[in-house]
Amino acid sequence: MLKIENLHVEIDGNEIIKGLSLEVGEGEIHAIMGPNGSGKSTLSNVLMGHPRYEVTEGTVTFMGQDVFELEPDERAKLGMFLAFQYPSEVPGVSVANFLRTAVNSVREEELSPMEMYRLLQEKMQIMQMDPKFAERYLNEGFSGGEKKRNEILQMLMLQPKLAIMDETDSGLDIDALQVVARGVNEMRGPEFSAVLITHYQRILRYIEPDHVHVMLDGRIVTSGSKELAEELEEKGYDWVRQEFGSATKS
Repeated sequence: MLKIENLHVEIDGNEIIKGLSLEVGEGEIHAIMGPNGSGKSTLSNVLMGHPRYEVTEGTVTFMGQDVFELEPDERAKLGMFLAFQYPSEVPGVSVANFLRTAVNSVREEELSPMEMYRLLQEKMQIMQMDPKFAERYLNEGFSGGEKKRNEILQMLMLQPKLAIMDETDSGLDIDALQVVARGVNEMRGPEFSAVLITHYQRILRYIEPDHVHVMLDGRIVTSGSKELAEELEEKGYDWVRQEFGSATKS
């Protein structure tokens, strides 16, 4: 579904991603772990087309199409979705109106107001959200947990083929983390894949990954099963630097 080959990315002349390769198959959940500054969030932004980053080398294909030839809205229509680490506030635009516009923009046929209402109520129930939440302005005055729930609500409404989740678990208490995980697991199936970007193993207790990758200094230095995340939790990122640091210099 997603194939990244020898990706190099820089910002303001500084190279952040330094030859990253990754393949995500249909129905697979991949976790990318790594310390601050390793390039994880840069990867998520580049995949969705943030204009600040410059791709200097490498290729990315999604569903067989060259991602870099597509605008961000075209990537979304093709089935890519990004859950932000820091969702933006949009005063004056309600959650319901935002979702109505977003959902209809990626569908071939628009949903009727009644269909949209039923779909929204169904997905909000999964996320344990009060129906009045839909009337609030998008992320304005939301707590951290509410913002993250709203990101997963958007994912459930849009039904993407690939979700890139940039530290969606950061700042969440256990209850909110479990609800967010429930939303992701609700999507899980042969036609849905996800890339979970995280510092910690705790979200992987609720969303079991098929593959775990460790990112260091702009590259994936080692990969494994969920046991790798447990080992990382036990030994810390200093172990990664000592064990695999030489790989980033080759």
